Amino acid sequence: MIKILSKGFYFITDSTLSQKGNVKDVKSALQAGVCAVQYRHKGNDLALMFGEAKILRSLCKDVPFIVNDLLDLAIKVNADGLHIGKTDVSYAQARKALGDEKIIGVSVHNLEEASRAQAMGADYLGLGPIFVTSTKKDTEAPCGVDMIRQIKNFCTIPLVAIGGICLENAKEVIVAGADCLCAISGTVTQPDVKKEIDKYNKLFKMGNSLL
Repeated sequence: MIKILSKGFYFITDSTLSQKGNVKDVKSALQAGVCAVQYRHKGNDLALMFGEAKILRSLCKDVPFIVNDLLDLAIKVNADGLHIGKTDVSYAQARKALGDEKIIGVSVHNLEEASRAQAMGADYLGLGPIFVTSTKKDTEAPCGVDMIRQIKNFCTIPLVAIGGICLENAKEVIVAGADCLCAISGTVTQPDVKKEIDKYNKLFKMGNSLL
């Protein structure tokens, strides 16, 4: 497994917002061409999560399949990696359990946290929320696109921007230097997930012409 994320749309599942369910959403996301799929399910039904994660893992043959928060689940389904936040298992614990070949992404909110995560050995940074978001209730104040620039001037690992991103502000996120971005509400709440992701990927393909 290549541990460097390619540029583009980073897809995160959300069963509470989805119109068609995680499996159909991921199939659509893969058709659109995403740089990674992260399975995020906030619930206590471990059997459901295990069954769903196994299906999604089998679908993600050509892109990294990353589990959010749950180290045990990531191990059980042989995920390509794990994404951890401040209240999850520590980076050291995750790396020890997963080994050097797996991807570990770390949520950060500022330059200090980003530099610390890179020094620890994180494979990518999940920076957010960039803007005000309704997807997560326990989130910090928006850090803004200028924080993307600050971190990209210092850190060399990929940066995934998340939180309050939509088609109207995605351009400034990409111009600021984000390697990847996620827009959960802007995709899984829509009738055609692939069509929506295509719009974001088109912005990445435009590259310097966005300036």
